[in-house]
Amino acid sequence: MRHLLDVNVWVALLDEAHVFHATAVAFLERKNLKIATCPLVENGVIRVLNLPAYSKLGPVGFEAVASKISEICADVDHEFWPDQVSLRTPGTVNWPRMLGHNQITDVYLLALAVSRRGCLATLDHRVALSTVTGATTKHLMLL
Repeated sequence: MRHLLDVNVWVALLDEAHVFHATAVAFLERKNLKIATCPLVENGVIRVLNLPAYSKLGPVGFEAVASKISEICADVDHEFWPDQVSLRTPGTVNWPRMLGHNQITDVYLLALAVSRRGCLATLDHRVALSTVTGATTKHLMLL
């Protein structure tokens, strides 16, 4: 199964000072790992690592982050997934299970993983399977 790494996993991978850096690296080094990225994740990683307040060292640099993502993707079994899911599609989201606006991106990424028969890999333990129609434990990996 292919794993869609969410933004927090990528940030942990690219930031050696991140508290979950070792966890993210160990995940990436798994034998026969297949990963995926999508525009939402790639853009999010570039944005987060370039927030002025992210690090005491300041922004990493847009091109530097994009290059590092490309480098990692070239070293593993990677597939690019276009953002082709809409949360507006009836039956995609179980809206009564949504707890707040902070879940929107996680729900979208989980829905994308379900639609591609993949698995969302995340450090966020608040992602609820019940928010996406058809999501099961095989569609979500908590690191």
